[in-house]
Amino acid sequence: MTILITGATGNIGRHVVQQLTQRGADVRALVRDPATAALPAGVATVQGDLLDVDSLRAAFSGVSTLFLLNAVVPEEFTQALIALNVAREAGIERIVYLSVIHSDRYLNVPHFAGKFGVERMIEGMGFNATILRPAYFMDNDRTIKDVVLGHGVYPMPIGSKGLAMIDARDIGEIAAIELLRRERSSEPLPLARFNLVGPDTLTGADVAALWTDVLGRPIAYGGDDTAGFEQNLRQFMPNWMAFDMRLMSERFLTDGMTPDAGDVEHLTALLGRPLRSYRDFASEIAASI
Repeated sequence: MTILITGATGNIGRHVVQQLTQRGADVRALVRDPATAALPAGVATVQGDLLDVDSLRAAFSGVSTLFLLNAVVPEEFTQALIALNVAREAGIERIVYLSVIHSDRYLNVPHFAGKFGVERMIEGMGFNATILRPAYFMDNDRTIKDVVLGHGVYPMPIGSKGLAMIDARDIGEIAAIELLRRERSSEPLPLARFNLVGPDTLTGADVAALWTDVLGRPIAYGGDDTAGFEQNLRQFMPNWMAFDMRLMSERFLTDGMTPDAGDVEHLTALLGRPLRSYRDFASEIAASI
């Protein structure tokens, strides 16, 4: 009984692998370069690529449960559909797929629309799956901590509707719990879909106020300039991706990323502990200065 993890060396995938190994699961990781994967002892690594059908067939052989995570890349949708078809060919019935919250609402945002398409294919192909829909990763804000600390500005244009930010470690643990629930069930479980959110829904002003409190000095919210956000992102990512992120931020402003009733309570019960808060996240960064 083997659980295969795609995206195993990324920010979320590493947490999933760690949580599974801590729980004694038999874990296999699909990686581009096993020599540099640096995964926990006991994790079997298989070299492969989500566009390489032969490598997927080898990686999926003998697998009982699949964690499917696709990076934000131009061929994300194609990668996922190839993986699903090879999984079905291999007889894999149990899947946990990492989608995104409001994938069915942010339909003009490329990586949201792609994930919603994958959700529809999972359902249409009759897979027994859990579809996890995380909100904004608070860990994204590690990329802008120098701006917060050095310039006194929180620069992410997240608006005033509010985002239910979640810690990547909580995503990884929840995913591991769901993978094991499916893996250890005597029969395949029905399709499930739920949001992954943090304990608080925060606006740009809220986040700036939290940083102000944690750091003990004023931190201002940088405002809702999505065009400037796109231009800044172009300095370190392809222009198509920067535009994708701008479109997402524009939906932050108009729609927000808000939980459904009962989401926080469901996740708290699943974890058996409180969800990590943005204040916890900011405090960890402040303590590491």
